Amino acid sequence: MIMRNSELIMVVLLLAVLSLCKTNSLACNEREKHALLRFKQYLTDPTNRLSSWSLTEGCCGWAGVRCDNVSGRVFELHLGNPEDSGTSTLVGKLNPALLELEHLKFLNLSLNDFRGTPIPSFLGSMSSLTYLNLWGASFGGLVPHQLGNLSSLRQLYLGGNPGLYVDNLSWISLLSSLESLDLGWIDLHRDIHWLDYVSQLSSLSELYLPHCQLNNMISSQGYVNFTLSLTVLSLPSNNFSHNMPNWLFNLSSLLALDLSDNSLLGQIPSTISNLHNLNYLNLSVNMLVGRIPESLGQLKHLEILSIFSNFLCGPIIPYQLGNLSFLSYLDLHRNKLNGPIPSQLGNLSSLSYLYLHSNELNGTLPRNLGLLSNLVALRIGNNSIEGTISEVNFAKLSKLKYLDMHLTSVVFNVSHNWIPPFQLQHILLRGCKLGPKFPAWLQTQRFLQTLTLHNVGIVGTVPKWFWMWASNIQTIYLGYNQISGNLSQVLINSTNFDADSNRFVGQLPHLSPNVVLFSIANNSLSGRISSFLCQKMNERSKLRILDLSNNALSGELGHCLMRWQSLTHLNLGSNNLSGEMSESIGSLLSLKALHLHNNSFSGGIPLSLNNCTVLGLIDFAENKLTGNIPSWIGERTHLMVIRLRSNEFFGDIPQQICRLSSLIILDLANNRLSGSIPRCLNNVSAMATIPSAIDDKFSTLKFSIYLGYQGYYLGYREDLILVVKGRKSTYNNILPLVRIVDLSCNNLSGGIPIEILSLFGLQSLNLSRNHLMGRIPEKIGGMKYLESLDLSNNHLSGEIPRSITNLTFLSYLDLSYNNLSGRIPSSTQLQSFNALEFIGNPELCGAPLLKNCTENEGPQGDENVEGSERSWFYIGAATGFTVGFWGVSGALLCKRAWRHAYFKFLNNINDRVYVVTALKWSWVCYHFRRYHMISKLKL
Repeated sequence: MIMRNSELIMVVLLLAVLSLCKTNSLACNEREKHALLRFKQYLTDPTNRLSSWSLTEGCCGWAGVRCDNVSGRVFELHLGNPEDSGTSTLVGKLNPALLELEHLKFLNLSLNDFRGTPIPSFLGSMSSLTYLNLWGASFGGLVPHQLGNLSSLRQLYLGGNPGLYVDNLSWISLLSSLESLDLGWIDLHRDIHWLDYVSQLSSLSELYLPHCQLNNMISSQGYVNFTLSLTVLSLPSNNFSHNMPNWLFNLSSLLALDLSDNSLLGQIPSTISNLHNLNYLNLSVNMLVGRIPESLGQLKHLEILSIFSNFLCGPIIPYQLGNLSFLSYLDLHRNKLNGPIPSQLGNLSSLSYLYLHSNELNGTLPRNLGLLSNLVALRIGNNSIEGTISEVNFAKLSKLKYLDMHLTSVVFNVSHNWIPPFQLQHILLRGCKLGPKFPAWLQTQRFLQTLTLHNVGIVGTVPKWFWMWASNIQTIYLGYNQISGNLSQVLINSTNFDADSNRFVGQLPHLSPNVVLFSIANNSLSGRISSFLCQKMNERSKLRILDLSNNALSGELGHCLMRWQSLTHLNLGSNNLSGEMSESIGSLLSLKALHLHNNSFSGGIPLSLNNCTVLGLIDFAENKLTGNIPSWIGERTHLMVIRLRSNEFFGDIPQQICRLSSLIILDLANNRLSGSIPRCLNNVSAMATIPSAIDDKFSTLKFSIYLGYQGYYLGYREDLILVVKGRKSTYNNILPLVRIVDLSCNNLSGGIPIEILSLFGLQSLNLSRNHLMGRIPEKIGGMKYLESLDLSNNHLSGEIPRSITNLTFLSYLDLSYNNLSGRIPSSTQLQSFNALEFIGNPELCGAPLLKNCTENEGPQGDENVEGSERSWFYIGAATGFTVGFWGVSGALLCKRAWRHAYFKFLNNINDRVYVVTALKWSWVCYHFRRYHMISKLKL
């Protein structure tokens, strides 16, 4: 019996082998073979994917061709690009020869390049097709309606072709057999009835419509016909600016629902519990409000729940979510959730990713979170969480790779010899309390990529093991501690290294060519800058950000700057550097920001700087630079900041500066500039527009480091010391929103050009301490965003324009020491300023000055207005007195009872006053006599 079974098995295997041999030896249909060769002629095949397609071989053995085992007819074409890299991409257009493949059921041309050509309408005649995949194949134009003729089609993938659009989607309802549909990135906004057509597909199981510019999910018929067969509904990144429609919660067969990155409004309805089969729910990046409904806890099969970046409020989550035993991914970050983290989260034994950062959570970290043995990422940063964390909180977290508690008040209290159960890749603990000792447990972490210990209270010398251990960590942030140590013999190998605001001493460390960001500002490093710049490297440096500001570095720049060709941001400000600026600066062709302020540089601005064509920021303030401001500066059209204050520049302000349409800060104060203020400043369009966080031209100066985990970025931001409202302030985060012109303390002459009034977005204008003459422009009140205006110490004359009262944001004003005259315009704001802001103008009068105005002072228009107001005051007072007097007296004359009550009341008051007065006088006399007697006894 056993032998007979073995023989039977051998026969079956032999038949299978013969079947395979028959498949390979099938002689394909000659007509179809020649059709495929014609199809190939219209394609470019750079990697010879179709090299087997030749007359000498049967087409059933060709790459990507599948034939029927019996008839030998071609029924499948697998020509999708097997790689996303594009190296195997077929390029060209589709040839109608495909129509001769009458039995073709499967056609995959995805991820190729058809150069924006339209999808050919002849595909609608290939009636045998059940599978059509043109995803990401670079088609463009109108999607042909003829595709609606493919009545046997079960799977249709046209997505990933952003050049396609649909004018009318009614043809889709004809595909009665369709089970899976992907139209992602196709423009569907022209058809407002898309939902009615798609919901008629009775067999539809999966629907993917991301990035389709859809505007609504509301059916024009008032109801939606989706059957219970729908298991996947993916509609992310559209424009649904309404509440979630009720029909969604009737789709009880749904396994996955993605409505992320829309503008959905309202609350998450409690009826979401009707979707009891859901294992994936994504409602992130919307405008949802209210609390997370308790009914979410009834979705027992849920594995992934993402609702980040909304406006959800109230307690973090209902305790019922602790029942979701299959939940592996929970993301609620960037909402307004408050209260403590519920301990029920410790029951989610399958949880791998927990993102609760950037909310308003408080309280302590539940200890039982340390029992989540599958947890890979724990992000609770940027909350008000506090309390002490010990080894217990990490007891079972052996799989933890990502720990984020930054910007919390958590205190780490672990033993010095603690060996954590995890091997972390990313540690973000900025603002936590780890110090004062350097945490020894860090050296147990062998696979660390990111270490951020900003402001964690570490005090003392870096341990000996640190620099060798840190050499393989990609990103290190140690800023704002009190870490000390000598860096003279240290080699920095990390790609990004930031140790600002510590107590490091010695010379600058050596950098490996791999370093991209090196910032060690505000320490006590010394030595000659040239020793650092001229250090030897085995290969070309990749350094882009170099910030050595606020140290004690000395010497001249020299010519070694040309070795740092990759630099985009260079900050050497507030050191003891001297000599002329090296011409080698001009070799830094990628330079975007250059800070050399507060040093002792002399000479002029090097001509070679003109080579830095993408320069966006120049800060040479507080040096000893001299000469003319170069005219070529107007050719650097990316410039947003020019800060040259407190030098010895002379000559005119170059007219070419008006070409800098992106300029937002122009600070030329405290030089020896002469001539007039350029009238063309109105061409600086960035100052003529209202500052907006959306239109952030300053973003080109930002440098961000993407950590690859949930969109977390570290980076480098520019900052500037600006003199605004009479005091120095450091600007960093809001710097892109600042608009300033400061030409004070020069020798400028002429008048204030009216063209400057076109700079509507200007927030601070300082023209003080010059030799300006003429009147203050009448329409200065049109600069409505002005917060600071200083025109003091000039020779301005005439009256203060009445329109200045329109400057409602004005909080600093100085018009002192000019020749202004007349009445100070009346407004609550102007009269709130100190008189010192107006002194030195002998002919000026009115509040807040003590000098009163006579009748003939002040603007004629004001006299008329005030005369009219005075007349109406007297008229109103007389009328009020007459009405009030006769209103009371008339009532007393007409009503006898009121008259008697009134005079009786007066008599009572008179008696009370007399009695009180008599008693008080008696008390005073008594005490006076007593005091007089005591005085005599003492004598």
